[in-house]
Amino acid sequence: MPSLQEWITNPMGIVEDIFSQSSGSPDWEGKVLEYFKEKLKESDAGNWVPSLNEVPLHYLKANSLVKFRCLVQDMFDPEFYMGTYERLDPASKSKMLKFGKYKDIVESGVEVGNTAMLERQTFYCVPVPGESPWVKEISFSRTTCSHASVLPSTSYTPNRHKRSHEDDQDMDSQPHKQKEQAAGSLGETSSGDSKRLETDTNAHTGRSQHCPPHLDLNFPLPGEAGPACLVKVYEDWDRFKVNDMLEIYGILSVDPLLSVNEEKDAGLVMDPMESVETAEERRVHYPPASLVPRLHMIHAHPLQHNNPLLPPAVHSQTCTFTAGFLGELAAVRAELLEYLTHVLLGDVLAAEYLILHLISSVYARRDVLPLGKFTLNLSGCPQNSAFTALLYRALQQLVTASFRIGMSLQNMNSMRLVPRKDYSANRLVSGVLQLAQNTSLFLDETALEQGQLDSAGVRNITALGNLITWQKVDYDFSFHHMEFPSNINVLIASEGKSLLPSDCQVHLQPKLAPPNLEEYLNALHAAVGPATLNKFRTYVSLLRTLDYSISDEITKAVEQDFVEMRKDDPQSMSAEDLHRMLVVARLLCLSMGQTTLSQEQWMKAKHLEMLRTSRTEQQRCLNGNEP
Repeated sequence: MPSLQEWITNPMGIVEDIFSQSSGSPDWEGKVLEYFKEKLKESDAGNWVPSLNEVPLHYLKANSLVKFRCLVQDMFDPEFYMGTYERLDPASKSKMLKFGKYKDIVESGVEVGNTAMLERQTFYCVPVPGESPWVKEISFSRTTCSHASVLPSTSYTPNRHKRSHEDDQDMDSQPHKQKEQAAGSLGETSSGDSKRLETDTNAHTGRSQHCPPHLDLNFPLPGEAGPACLVKVYEDWDRFKVNDMLEIYGILSVDPLLSVNEEKDAGLVMDPMESVETAEERRVHYPPASLVPRLHMIHAHPLQHNNPLLPPAVHSQTCTFTAGFLGELAAVRAELLEYLTHVLLGDVLAAEYLILHLISSVYARRDVLPLGKFTLNLSGCPQNSAFTALLYRALQQLVTASFRIGMSLQNMNSMRLVPRKDYSANRLVSGVLQLAQNTSLFLDETALEQGQLDSAGVRNITALGNLITWQKVDYDFSFHHMEFPSNINVLIASEGKSLLPSDCQVHLQPKLAPPNLEEYLNALHAAVGPATLNKFRTYVSLLRTLDYSISDEITKAVEQDFVEMRKDDPQSMSAEDLHRMLVVARLLCLSMGQTTLSQEQWMKAKHLEMLRTSRTEQQRCLNGNEP
């Protein structure tokens, strides 16, 4: 019988046993999958499996079971491999039946005439783009607390770039620090923070810090340091698609013979058509395993979210976790409102709308119209100040994934927002808008300056407008565009009304003027504390998953109310205004843990909208733009 940890440390041994006991019959593959699925169902079993996201590659044992929280960035063409084959035993001179599944390199002595060729798919996967540092910290601590077996590999030594002995010790003792080098936290010094963020976006190459210049790891966002991985998929690959967020459990393969220069002599059995591949395509599709490990998938499931504070699947308010949290939701919402009010310098109305924005999510599509999106334009932000950078860092503490784009002329003309197909390398070249669902995209329009957008800049602005309006990104396939649906929360910070479309504009009216904004927000963050922050993080992620409905009775009441509001002045209330009010009412209900609209919440939504539109009109008059 396998020991408690053998299924993690030596999964190939278990696969070998099942294959031998089945005498090579076709049902052996199903038995393997069932075995590992049952193991992963055991309490806390997932936390025992080391993660590629939190543990450096050189700490992981080759051919062990690992997990990877990732985004499917690209899908390569299917490849062939030896499903079963016969090998001549040198000692007994007898033929032994072997399998090639979950392997990149087969054993020598193959009798080609008795080989069964099968097909597998390859996914190019990257860590969730823009994943917040707190997500990595909590995930790492939970894996560590579960005593996951993480030992340096003795069978494989990757090529590591030179660094100081002190740095090496620090990284080895605290592996999660490797993931935080490119991420800021609210407590860090933000001197020149805006310039640093601007530089990051300007330097977008999709290349890891430790990646050789000849190899582009194709990360969608700049500054990403997590591992890319080639995932070999054997069953039901049609149920996955590009941009899916997955948690994958598989067998780690890091054999140095997988490098592109040695591949032809390694005994690999690849697609017979590989001889027609270009050198560029081979370089991209078969990178060195020391930089891009292979992961042979045994089990995977789409992630509803990547918040480690929530259970993997939160179906509805009947879920035990959800029901327990709803009991304290009113208090959490009140605390979050107070916190965001302080972040927004005393503006309660803006804080209310920011909560609605944070919990918004596309829940359905009616024809081409995405339902549930709520892009917020926070106007009135001071120009040439650190406010927007510090606001983004505060929001980073609440959401699971985010990215900030300074919309300077240089960024708009030089950044690659839309992914494109590179036919010479036969891969999808990533862009900034290739993001996981529910990522928060912070567009800083205060960085705008006078100048001329070139053709690339115009395409980028158009892409942002399409994302906001239709929640889609048109990937560039040269001869045509392919539409990819998205679910991205877009927040636009601007001085005046944004040049981009939005679902709702709230003009910021600060009540506070702290002499040192950074010190003020750092003190606010420290006062909140990690326990309260975790409640805020749970609140934001959980409420996106709740169902919502409107009864026929309330629907009729809303329709009558709409007619009444248009009686005196038909121009005062349009169909678009009604739609926005219904969206606000829906999000207001969900923010209070209610899943059906009541008359009381409808009246509150109308009141919020009245305050917001009144403020917007006042600001328009002050700016001399009164019609």
